[in-house]
Amino acid sequence: MHAPVRLVAIDVDGTLLPGFGKALTPRTGRALEAAQKAGITVALATGRRTDFATPLLRGLKLRADMPLIASNGAVLRTLGGDSLDRCLFPAEVARGLCGLLRPFGALVFTFDRPGGREVVLEDLETARQQIPQWVEANRDAIAVVKPLEDAFGNGEDLIQGMASGRLSQMREAEKAFKASPWADSCEYAQTIYPERDMSILDLLPPGVSKGAALKRLAARLGMAREETMAIGDNWNDVDMLEWAGEGVLMGNAVAELRSMAETRGWLLAPSNVEDGVAVVLEAAIARRVADKI
Repeated sequence: MHAPVRLVAIDVDGTLLPGFGKALTPRTGRALEAAQKAGITVALATGRRTDFATPLLRGLKLRADMPLIASNGAVLRTLGGDSLDRCLFPAEVARGLCGLLRPFGALVFTFDRPGGREVVLEDLETARQQIPQWVEANRDAIAVVKPLEDAFGNGEDLIQGMASGRLSQMREAEKAFKASPWADSCEYAQTIYPERDMSILDLLPPGVSKGAALKRLAARLGMAREETMAIGDNWNDVDMLEWAGEGVLMGNAVAELRSMAETRGWLLAPSNVEDGVAVVLEAAIARRVADKI
């Protein structure tokens, strides 16, 4: 029997949302509000930038101090915009990665400067071909810089890099990265969408991941690991699911992850198109209420 949940971290794409570019379902929105009212701290844990994630929650009655774990754990901010923590990626490492990863697909780097040109790339056409929905969603934040190395000329550190392309391209990109001099200078996380023949290789500051950020957030809030839950659907959620006292894998996760759920002790939720997050939150709220009786 798991302890009643006090903190839950929820992935966004493939988990909270029924599809990329789609809004939260009414049931999921109500479940987020109800969880907060029941005393559960709800946090988003996403590879998205904070400015790309916060509009998803517009119109909901959620607390301004709701935590947002963004950029795969590099940034921790509140829904109201207060900065809680961030980890920076050295500009010289990003500059070196440009030459290494340029041949493999769309290459993007992100700065933590909300309201400005946070996202830089040099080949907008390739990005439109590889990740058209992402380009459309981020269009107001994108700056084109040619060559991309010039984006780091002033020495400003950043928070995340991202290479994206077909599955075969990203497998080669991963091999090149692991064999490069930069392999020990940053972390990487994968997100794979087999049905779209698309993969994302996120490049992060050393020691950064969703799981590490969740651990720091729990410590900040004075909550024990046993009181935490994490809900996710993809490879970049694995360490978060592993660290949480209660890991929950979405039913729409790839087969390899679903096969891992039993051996890792993760619960299996309904899919993202079946309001899986709402189902899990409603059960967590019921457990918390029963514990108080």
